[in-house]
Amino acid sequence: MKILGIGVDIINNIRIKSSIRKKNFIKRIYSHNEIRFSKKVKQKTNYFAKRYAAKESLSKALGIGFRNNLNFKDIEILNDKLGKPYYFKSKKITNIINKKFKTKRYNLFLSITDEKDYSIAFTILQSQ
Repeated sequence: MKILGIGVDIINNIRIKSSIRKKNFIKRIYSHNEIRFSKKVKQKTNYFAKRYAAKESLSKALGIGFRNNLNFKDIEILNDKLGKPYYFKSKKITNIINKKFKTKRYNLFLSITDEKDYSIAFTILQSQ
């Protein structure tokens, strides 16, 4: 196993608070599942801010940013039964990793956290 990339991002939650008031922003950045799950969450600003940071963090771990036809909605953050966040391994993400790193078998590790003013995400991309 080899680390292929790491990424980290921090965002000021106020920036997301003002952006999520616009429906177009939410629909442009977040997947259907992320939006659906947000309806169950009380702290919507922090929920969306952590996912925004996670999407940025993965784009940095991939080393491409949001280029080469990679969009925010292509990166989906879900939660397991215990609430642990994880990246959904879509075909598009797998194809990007395969093309750039020449591997189809990979792991993505995600850690997200927030506090009053900031949300942070850390990502590790590892070959299997």
